[in-house]
Amino acid sequence: MSAKPGQKKILVLRYRFLGDTILTVPFFRNLRRAEPDAWIVWLVTPGSTDVVAGIPYVDEFIHWDPVTTYADSWGTHRTLGDKLGFIRDLRRRRFDKAYVLKRSFSSAIIAFLSGARERVGFATEGRSFLLTRKTPYLHEQHEVQNFLDVLRVDGIPVIDDYLEAWLSAGEQQFSEDFFSGAGVAPGERVIAIHPFASNQIRAWHEDGFVTVANRLQERYGCRILLVGGGRDRVLGEYLRERITPPPIMAIGTTSLRQTMALLTRCTLLICNDSGIMHLGASLKVPLVALFGPQSPVKFGPWSTNCRVIHSDLPCSPCKQKFFTECLPSGRGKPECLEAITIDRLLEETEQLLNVDPC
Repeated sequence: MSAKPGQKKILVLRYRFLGDTILTVPFFRNLRRAEPDAWIVWLVTPGSTDVVAGIPYVDEFIHWDPVTTYADSWGTHRTLGDKLGFIRDLRRRRFDKAYVLKRSFSSAIIAFLSGARERVGFATEGRSFLLTRKTPYLHEQHEVQNFLDVLRVDGIPVIDDYLEAWLSAGEQQFSEDFFSGAGVAPGERVIAIHPFASNQIRAWHEDGFVTVANRLQERYGCRILLVGGGRDRVLGEYLRERITPPPIMAIGTTSLRQTMALLTRCTLLICNDSGIMHLGASLKVPLVALFGPQSPVKFGPWSTNCRVIHSDLPCSPCKQKFFTECLPSGRGKPECLEAITIDRLLEETEQLLNVDPC
């Protein structure tokens, strides 16, 4: 399908990073409510679309895929010729308006070169002259609200701000079959742990997760599910060998969509500051998130049944230039993570579980 003749066409630029993709959903829901008849196109990186599969507020995805060191990239738009061809294709679509939810100068350039007459976004990186309407970017508020501010400055009413995710019947059936095959009884408590991060220095120490998993199984008779991607297999095996009874493993063996389905069956998710944290929040899974160098005010889980553990040292949040701003601990972690204790995580976890030990 494509836009009909005369139909208003809106381009939204918010590409890269799983978490940011999830946090954009409230923006699209409010935009669609205000523009029910428009053709809404989301410019996004290829690997990010899986997490929002089934979103009813977007008519079309356009993949923008330059080479980058900051996120997974297929490098589709590697050369200058690739990039110019992409811009030519955008211009042919004759967009009426572009919302630039990225803060970079290059994203505003793309919106300008697209030919969209109206361009709305953040007044950052000296790019205001490329926009027809702009709003300040506030570091002291959550990213969801920053995205919604772009609608507000454009006169679009913001009615709500909750996250959403969509699962198919087949994905839900996969979850049921997976846990049945792992010997999980109906109603049995399963606690998911995601002990990984895109930069493992930002992750709480793996031995801490081992101790917490063992104590939770001992106290509550629950099952532990370890989730992660293909790059996490080696560390996942280290954890599997030290958790008793052995955890259920879903590291590098399930797709992102399948992992989402597994999380909906879980009583609780324990995780680092990561894309999986935002994914769990979008699925309304109760969770405890461990924050080190990043700001939980800006990037914390956007849901009601969540707890954040954060050391809030004088240097937090930092620029994450490890270790030029701080010294590593003996285990190679920043002090903001080492300051999080096992007892504190167990206390927060038990309050969310709200059950008596076995």
